Amino acid sequence: MKKTLYLLVLIISLSCQKNTPKENIASHQHNNEFLWEAANIYFLLTDRFNNGDPTNDMNFSRTEKTGKLRGFEGGDLKGITQKIKEGYFTDLGINAIWMSPIVEQIHGSTDEGTGNTYGFHGYWTKDWTKIDPNFGSTDDLKELVEVAHKNNIRILLDAVINHTGPVTEQDPVWPESWVRTAPQCKYNTYKNTVTCTLVENLPDIRTDSNEDVELPAHLIKKWKSEGRYDQEISELNAYFKRTGNPRAPRFYIMKWLTDYITEFGIDGYRVDTVKHTEEYVWQEFKEDCDFAFKTFKKNNPTKVLDDKNFYLVGEVYNYAISHGKAFDFGDKKVNYFDNAFNSLINFEIKWNAKQMKANSVFEMYDSLLNTNLKGYGILNYMTSHDDGQPFDKERAKPYQTANMLLLTPGTSQVYYGDESARSLRIEGTIGDATLRSKMNWNAIQSNEKTQKIVAHWKKLGQFRANHPAVGAGRHHLISNTNGLVFSRTRPLDKIVAGINLPKGLKEISVASIFENGQKLRDFYSKQMVEVKEGKVRFSSDFDIVLLEKK
Repeated sequence: MKKTLYLLVLIISLSCQKNTPKENIASHQHNNEFLWEAANIYFLLTDRFNNGDPTNDMNFSRTEKTGKLRGFEGGDLKGITQKIKEGYFTDLGINAIWMSPIVEQIHGSTDEGTGNTYGFHGYWTKDWTKIDPNFGSTDDLKELVEVAHKNNIRILLDAVINHTGPVTEQDPVWPESWVRTAPQCKYNTYKNTVTCTLVENLPDIRTDSNEDVELPAHLIKKWKSEGRYDQEISELNAYFKRTGNPRAPRFYIMKWLTDYITEFGIDGYRVDTVKHTEEYVWQEFKEDCDFAFKTFKKNNPTKVLDDKNFYLVGEVYNYAISHGKAFDFGDKKVNYFDNAFNSLINFEIKWNAKQMKANSVFEMYDSLLNTNLKGYGILNYMTSHDDGQPFDKERAKPYQTANMLLLTPGTSQVYYGDESARSLRIEGTIGDATLRSKMNWNAIQSNEKTQKIVAHWKKLGQFRANHPAVGAGRHHLISNTNGLVFSRTRPLDKIVAGINLPKGLKEISVASIFENGQKLRDFYSKQMVEVKEGKVRFSSDFDIVLLEKK
């Protein structure tokens, strides 16, 4: 009987070990220094990534027939959390996730010649104070952030202060004291890029106004019907009393956006349409974000990941790393970094990768990030949700895409499906809808070619996540003949990497980084090697080498 009981206990114990949630295992995988300047960020459209809760797929009678890929497809916060728990992001070496906006979207649809379109993408705000039920609930966001943090993954939300959603039969225009509906931007001077509407029927928030304004009647009616009017008013009164800010439109929105920091502990914001708003707005926003983040940390000491500050990365459309700190409107140059953004999205990398050799790109970025942009960062991307000219629209070069994105100095942004060559040409779509298809999970699970591509992205991503020197270390050329070999170094982190190398036997000089007798591991082929006469010699079936100290 005792023997039987012992065997039963052993079986149960082994079963429990086998089913240990991956989130608990993953939380111990990366104990390395985290730097936003070297982060590997995964950008996804919340609606298109993974459907974790089919019961929330339909809300607000959004039943109009839409143009292809212009309606809600079911992706939600629970779907993202599910993939974090499964270890999908950890396996990719992702240490931060940026989600498209999750606030409540307009209820109606628009048709600008593309077929009916709903606000599935998240950039057509109706109410900043509430999560759109198509994406989930406050409990869903709370769980997502907590699970992400257990896995050492930071969470970025997407902030829109520049405009409301379009006007529809269900969604009235905001009061004139809040928005302008004309003129439409022409984009050839500072003024007609900022004090104007981006496109027709996208009301522009009067971010230049310092006049006190009342809440819109439609918002008051909405909050009262939802039973939260008194709470919202009380919080607004407390905010304006604390800050002394005028009750101008931009400060209402800043209050609403920073609530997601104090309530959920998000780690940063990607900020939309930065150059279409006065630059001082972002300095004010940073001040509010910093205060909110400090408040969260004070109130939640056990949930604090580290001593890093709140992270702000801005979308200044067409900003390039070669611009340095100043974006040129033609008649005015604006510095969006100082006292505002930690980083800006770099629209140049995809062209550099097409037009320059790899080492020239690496050297250029290393130089600029350590001179003109020292103390700040840039966010490199090869594909995005609204760039119709990605690096590889045909998905013919997924390996090169990974090499250039993940090995170039700076922060990397993986767009969902980059790692699986998700198609960017969807028949029947118009405009940017072709960039926004549903995640190709079936191919990842069953297509051998796709699985090999994903495996490559995983190896590079994990290596990058394990070594902040890859994104934030100094770059040094070792050899540029018969393939490219280079090193990246930080005080406590040194690596040697090689790309476009011959398959088979390899001889790599590492004397500038590693000492004779030192044991190294090629992370890519999982082989152990030893430094002899300043070199390592070994054979692998790959054209890439990622050398790290054992």
